[in-house]
Amino acid sequence: MIRIFAFDQLSPEEILTRDIQAEENVSAAVDAVLAEVRQKGDAALRAYTKQFDGAELGDLRVSEAEMEAAWTSLDPDFLTTLELAADNIRHFHEQQVHRDFVLTDRPGVVMGQRYTPIEKVGVCVPRSPVAFPSTILMNVIPAKIAGVKDIVLVTPPEADGSVSPAALAAAKIAGATKIFKVGGAQAVAALAYGTESVPKVDKIVGPGGVFVATAKRKVFGQVAIDMIAGPSEILVLADGRSDPKWVAADMLSQAEHDVLASAVLVTDSAGLAEAVRAEIEAQLAELPRRDIARKSIDNNGKIIVTDSLNKAVEAANRIAPEHLELCVDDPFALLPKVKNAGSIFLGRSTPEALGDYFAGPNHTLPTSGTARFSSPLSVDDFVKKSSFLYYTRDALAPVAGRIADFARREGLEAHARSAMIRCESQKKES
Repeated sequence: MIRIFAFDQLSPEEILTRDIQAEENVSAAVDAVLAEVRQKGDAALRAYTKQFDGAELGDLRVSEAEMEAAWTSLDPDFLTTLELAADNIRHFHEQQVHRDFVLTDRPGVVMGQRYTPIEKVGVCVPRSPVAFPSTILMNVIPAKIAGVKDIVLVTPPEADGSVSPAALAAAKIAGATKIFKVGGAQAVAALAYGTESVPKVDKIVGPGGVFVATAKRKVFGQVAIDMIAGPSEILVLADGRSDPKWVAADMLSQAEHDVLASAVLVTDSAGLAEAVRAEIEAQLAELPRRDIARKSIDNNGKIIVTDSLNKAVEAANRIAPEHLELCVDDPFALLPKVKNAGSIFLGRSTPEALGDYFAGPNHTLPTSGTARFSSPLSVDDFVKKSSFLYYTRDALAPVAGRIADFARREGLEAHARSAMIRCESQKKES
């Protein structure tokens, strides 16, 4: 049963501490997978896919025929849902596109900044129990908006070698350019190093279990990565007028993800705390994934009672949750006080699931307290910034001496001379 604490009884570390560290043998196992894929390419991918997924594959890439069959097999109403969700995600992320700028306000000087898309991106999509179409939309659409030309999607197949039709339909709607039937650390290795079939990419994004997270950490530097995401989290900040059934349902929506997921309620109402605890027990019995949710609630679930909503916000900022719900009468009054959260859900009628699937903001979010310094996945993750600078010789001349002085004070004579030599050449010419 979920435990209830007073605000001053817990530190953020106690809230965030979960057994999310890899077992000692995970690192060694991932090293072996990375080395095998780097050396043997597609052969290693096929062997690991047979070992871990039970599928014997010929062609690793999803064919156009498979894409078409997936599309025609789906309920048209669900296809409409996917397209509406994609439209919402696209509309939100289009607002994130940055504009280049150029400064020409000084004679003889031009400088500015330009954005260019990353050329090749790999998207990892786990299968649990099927490849998540929502994850595909959330990761591929921002990359497409950023202008990424090659978006390579990897996901483990079913034992019969197929990929879920919903996932393939989402990939088509979002704009993935290639899809491969490979998952786990071996998929990360393929994207990082390239194989005969899978192209090497410049950045790897997308969630996964401990093997994928460990592999992403190990290939970072060879390629860029988005983040090392931990188990899912929700913090519901609710006052005494909130419906305990709604609050309990929202907490369980994260608890059913993973035994390591964390569901926390912070409230100024002891009565609500007790009612939510009872409601969680009642709803747990009805969940298909109740065994997972039960372990999550018992091991990582917490209810914290504070003496005011301001204290509740303070607790939320200290915890820096992945998902933060503000279930209060006036959530917009509390919003400016929230400093640390991945995504914020305002009001009693805005469940976290709305953001997971449909509304538009990205659901790939910082976890484990990293919302203190990290942000949700966005178009920014798929572009690079380059600055540019132009000086005429006349513009350089008045400042060359200052540049040289600066350089010499740092012990870099060649830097100094590179500035001064241009002015000396100009004097000789005149």
